[in-house]
Amino acid sequence: MKKIMFVHPKPSPLSSLKRELKYRDFYVIEVSTCHEALAHLQTHPIDLVLLDAILPDQDGFTLCRCIRELGYSLLPLLIVSTRAATSDIVAGLKSGADDYITYPCAIEEPVARMQVALRRTEGILRRTVKLQVGDLLLDTRTRHVWRGGRHIELTHREYDLLEFLARNAGCVLPKERIFEHVWGYDNDAGLEVIKVYIKYLRMKLNAGEAPDLIHAVRGIGYTLQTVCPPPKALSQDREPTPQGLEMYVLQVS
Repeated sequence: MKKIMFVHPKPSPLSSLKRELKYRDFYVIEVSTCHEALAHLQTHPIDLVLLDAILPDQDGFTLCRCIRELGYSLLPLLIVSTRAATSDIVAGLKSGADDYITYPCAIEEPVARMQVALRRTEGILRRTVKLQVGDLLLDTRTRHVWRGGRHIELTHREYDLLEFLARNAGCVLPKERIFEHVWGYDNDAGLEVIKVYIKYLRMKLNAGEAPDLIHAVRGIGYTLQTVCPPPKALSQDREPTPQGLEMYVLQVS
């Protein structure tokens, strides 16, 4: 089931869309502001964002630009709005939206456009062989890793862990989810093995005083990103990395 983040003020003319989308087997997460949308996006995997052009704190165009600037270059963004002027549609598309749907309309139209956007992204991801997070580069076909142009030798398990973090860059992954994906739910090793392998990765990735890319989030798990999470969320055994670094970018070749 695809996870859709639906960003719109409450109440709004678009409220009925949520019910219709659920009937069509979409898992819909509702938020009302740009701030909520960005916070949720960076801690939860989302397949598509459907947003109104009119929001309480910022307009939808600003939200589109923020999401793209954070590095979510492949995440489908669709604006659905009662603002139907040509200038609004052009502004929305220029801000980074993949499509602009004027409302009211038959529910079949936004559903069809969402399905097209999802198919396009899935097709690109199937051809993806390189993942980049800051100056960290992974070739998923050869399982080679470079940091700042320096080739890094990893064990099989270390690479599996790093690739899983890179494919979910910017999201906080719970330890249980990491363990099940990398080690398997029936493995006898405990969750503490994750901390051991994170230490191995840090030793290899951070040679030469390179900034840390792997951050422990207290009570949850780990995230791979160039921007450090808020200090209060950090595990006590990790110091925040310097701010002002660029967010991750997923590159497709």
